Parts: sequence; C-alpha cells; structure tokens
Amino acid sequence: MSIFRTKNLDDMVAASRKPGGLKKVLGPFDLVLMGIGAIVGTGIFVLTGTGALTAGPALTLSFVIAALACGFAALCYAEFASTVPVAGSIYTYSYATLGELVAWMIGWDLMLEYGLAASAVAVGWSGYLQSLLAGFGVQLPTALTGAPGAVPGVATYFNLPAFLIMIVLAGMLSLGIRESARMNNVMVAIKVGVVLLFIAVGVGHVKPDNWQPFMPYGHTGVLSAAALVFFAFIGFDAVTSAAEEVKRPERDLPIGIIGSLAVCTILYVVVSAIMTGIVPFRQFEGIDHPVSLALKYAGENWVAGFVDLGAILGMTTVILVMSYGQTRIIFAMSRDGLLPKRLSSIHPKHGTPFLATWIVGIVFGLLAALVPLNVLAELINIGTLAAFSLVSIAVIILRKQRPDLHRAFRCPGVPVIPMLAVAFCVTLMAYLSWHTWLAFGIWLVIGLAIYFGYSRHHSVLGKQQ
Repeated sequence: MSIFRTKNLDDMVAASRKPGGLKKVLGPFDLVLMGIGAIVGTGIFVLTGTGALTAGPALTLSFVIAALACGFAALCYAEFASTVPVAGSIYTYSYATLGELVAWMIGWDLMLEYGLAASAVAVGWSGYLQSLLAGFGVQLPTALTGAPGAVPGVATYFNLPAFLIMIVLAGMLSLGIRESARMNNVMVAIKVGVVLLFIAVGVGHVKPDNWQPFMPYGHTGVLSAAALVFFAFIGFDAVTSAAEEVKRPERDLPIGIIGSLAVCTILYVVVSAIMTGIVPFRQFEGIDHPVSLALKYAGENWVAGFVDLGAILGMTTVILVMSYGQTRIIFAMSRDGLLPKRLSSIHPKHGTPFLATWIVGIVFGLLAALVPLNVLAELINIGTLAAFSLVSIAVIILRKQRPDLHRAFRCPGVPVIPMLAVAFCVTLMAYLSWHTWLAFGIWLVIGLAIYFGYSRHHSVLGKQQ
C-alpha cells in the first residue's frame, strides 16, 4: 500500500550532501551546548518544585528514571542520526523504516511537541522577566502580562513579553544557524555558571533531616514525578534536527546527543538534592521559582537574584532550540511534499528556511500570548514519549532490513536497549492523565485528515513511485 512506502536511505544521504542545501557549520561543541541549551531551562528552574511536591526528596530518583528513558532513546537516536544525517529527526528516520503514514504522524506529533514546548517556555520566560523588572520598580500594564484567564480574578488579555521573545528569536534564527549557535553558546555558558553557583552556595545550607522521609508517597509518587519532570529532558532530540548542518555528523551527532543528556542529568540530580535539603518539600506548594526560593530560604538573597537572571537566559535558549527544531521538521516535511513547497524554500543569503521560521515564530508566539501555561503543557510529554518509542522500534527494524548499512555509531545491546527505551516511555505515558490522552488523540485525528486530504496526494515519493 502507498501509505507504507519508504524512502531509500542511500538516496536520502546523497541528497543531503548536494550543494545548495543547508550550510554545514556546526561542530561537536556547538551540538553539546545546543542540547544543554534546549534541556536546561524550565525543568530545573520551575518543575523541580512541582516534582518535589509529588515525590518528596525522592525527586532525585524521578530524575534518574526520566533520564534512563531518555538515555536509552538517546542511544537509538545517535545510531540513526550518525547513519542518516538528514534534517527532520525521527520524522526522517521513520520515513525510511516504518513508512510514509507513520512518518507523517510522527512529524505531525513533533510539530506539536516543539511548537508547544517553545510557547510554554515563553510563558515561563515572561513570568521571570516580569519578576526581574518588578525588582527595579517596573510594572507592565496588567492586561499585557498574561493570556486570557491565566490568573483567576485578574483581567489579562495578551502576554506581550512571551510574544515578543518568540518574535525576536525567530528573527535570530532567520538570519542563520551559525549566528544563532553563537548566541546560544554564550547564554548556555552563563546559565550553567548560575546553576553551578547555586550548587556551590546551596550545599553548605543542606539539612539532611529535610530528606526524611525520603519517599513519602512511595514508588507511585516517584513514577508520577518522573512522568512530570520528563519535560525537563525534552530537547536533546532537537540536536538531531541539525544533522544536515553538522560538519562531521557520524562523529559529532552522538557526542552532542549523549554528552548534553549526561551533563544535564548530573545537574538535575544535584540541584534537586540540594534544593530539597534546604527547604522542606511541602513548602514548594504554589511556588514557580523553587531554586531561587531555596536560596532566599537560606538567606542568600544576592545569589537568588543571579538565579532569576539565569532562569531568564536558560529559558531563552530552550525557546531558541525548540523553535529551531520546529522549523527543521517543517523544512523536511515540506521538501518531501507532505507540506506546501514554499515552506522548504531556502533564503539565498542566509541559507535558512526563512518563511517557515517566521511562521513558527508568529503562530506559536500568538499561542504563548493567548493560551495559559497549563493548557500548553498538556500534550508535550505524551507526544515526546510516543516519538521516543517509535525511534527505538525503528532501530530494531532497520537492523533487520539493512544489516549491511554503514553505521558510524551503533546502539549497543540491540534489541534489548531499544526495548528498554520503549518500556520506560510507555510506563511514563501510563502515568499521564486521561485528559492528555484524549487531547493527543484529537490532534492525531486532525493529522490523519490532513494526510489523506493533502499530503498523500502531493508526496514527492508517491509521485516518483
């Protein structure tokens, strides 16, 4: 059947190396920092408080479980990304192994994941910026500080800072990935420095008694928190969307994926342990700035101000990398004919998908400005977990289909490691609410309607065959 048609891997790799495509300017250091830029942000500065309320001091275990799910999937991503260095991440990989329909649904899923992640983080960015400005006595008009209904009893209509940061970063991305990567590297260095400052200052204020009881809600609390803080690790897969712009993808992509994930896991575990060691975990109720709260609780107010600034920079890099990943997914799907061709047109001067970049900035900037944070966050985790499960299955399938294919990096322990990735991801999905499952199902139905109404009839591969 045509919906199961797959791409030829050799043709895909050859096409990515043709002149006139995306510029190859990124190295392993850029990729590791790109991954850290996407990962360290809302998770460490916001979700640690909510996770502590769910798991208690055992939040450290929740981060380890979420990291294992990501780690197993990361090994699968690294094999695919180094073997098929083509823009589009898991969308492209599934096109070569699971067929066009599955590829379309995964691409549709990733569009939701990256776009809503950028919008959700933009809303958090807006809150931290307003808090920082308030410290200098600057107050924005209330109507422009949040989405309609974002704060009960407060008349807010439009989140202006969230919209503006999306537009500014869209402008940066449209000018070129090299320039965006340089800015990302600077901001990543600053925010990692801020996190290390928190660790250095906070460790002296830890009271081990605050870690008792360690698991107040048992394994259910630990797993529920793991499903929640999984959002904190979303982003390492965005590194693979840069495959066509990497100088030596067979070596650099695995380094970028696994290196960024390892660094962030260590930071998360250490920060959550110190944070719950300073503040009794129940006191994080209703707190959206848990890290700076811990420092204020310890009397280190001057460091707390640096943490607020680090949070703003941290969220900026997350928005930047998520928006970047979103545009490259759209670029790849458009190039395949599944979306209108104009979305894959490359700017003659800047070498970027100019139109797609600005559409992403405007559309998801408006979502950030008009939709409350809790609504935006609903679908992000389940979409990512589904994508991670499919890329793990795809590795097993490709090993069977093309054992002769040159793999610069081989996922160890196939099929055990990929199946462990699937098991961890499905387990975490089971701990998400039914509302999330319902909304995810509706999004997939819309995607099916678009595929059979437009994409299937405009597919480049379909016309060739």
